[in-house]
Amino acid sequence: MFHATTILGYKANGKAVIGGDGQVSFGDTVLKGNATKIRTLGEGKVLAGFAGSTADAFNLFDMFETILAEKKGDLFKAVIGFSKMWRKDKHLRQLEAMMIVLNTEHIYILTGTGDVVEPEDGKIASIGSGGNYAISAARALDRHADLAPTELVQKSLEIAGDICIYTNKNIKILEL
Repeated sequence: MFHATTILGYKANGKAVIGGDGQVSFGDTVLKGNATKIRTLGEGKVLAGFAGSTADAFNLFDMFETILAEKKGDLFKAVIGFSKMWRKDKHLRQLEAMMIVLNTEHIYILTGTGDVVEPEDGKIASIGSGGNYAISAARALDRHADLAPTELVQKSLEIAGDICIYTNKNIKILEL
């Protein structure tokens, strides 16, 4: 069974932050410990993270960036257009993959089945093997600690890395 990285997106106080660990596992073996599955898109105005295989990530990031440019940077229109394209492609929709995209105004989770989910709280989203651990930590820290957004993402991913065997502490973070 394939297990992928953990991605956490957070937006608060006019900032958007995304972070991800670097672990890619296959069964009980670590294939790679320093994978990068987050990037800046849309001329530096959108952050994106991917849980799934790295080869798929590059393809989907490129597709999303093309649609984002076509929609003139409008994140909402881009996620709808991308979702339609991803869902309709018979090969891409078979991917066991998810994406988080966000800017300072919106945050979305995207899947190949056509899902476009804006989190209920509108500010925290996670995907990947340790996603539930990361979001639990982020929600607790958001409610009960006074942390800068980047620090909240870092600490939440570290907590996920303490718990999830498919998540490591080789964390990369991007911020808008």
